[in-house]
Amino acid sequence: MRQSIVLAAAFVAGCNQAADNAAANVTNTAAAQQPKPKYCFFKDNETKEWSASRDKGGNIVVKGKAYREDPRYQALLGEASVTGTTARIAPTVAQNGTGYGAPDNWWDVTATIPNSSAVESVTVECGAKSLAELKVPPKKASQTG
Repeated sequence: MRQSIVLAAAFVAGCNQAADNAAANVTNTAAAQQPKPKYCFFKDNETKEWSASRDKGGNIVVKGKAYREDPRYQALLGEASVTGTTARIAPTVAQNGTGYGAPDNWWDVTATIPNSSAVESVTVECGAKSLAELKVPPKKASQTG
């Protein structure tokens, strides 16, 4: 009888451990799915004039300016990510392959977000910071006469 109680207690403890492990795995999976913010190369006052509009195809074009003190590097916009009706994009730096610097070291940065006709807002991010929240009007339906 005593052996049965010990085995039953061990079985119950094992069940609780499995439930705890399952809960921990769900938490770890959720944390793994959230992308880690990329490194921000810019101080707060080193980006400005963010805007977003649609091109003829309905895709969103994001424009702004970013400052790089060292002309060996140029500012540009990285790859955008689209989720539903929102898009995210971030400025980054790359080695200056143009052979020229930008006027006063302020680079004009522009990027077209492909397949963004359903997007209604764009967030320009730098690391964990949000630099701009841009609303974009929907593409106008072409008028036929």
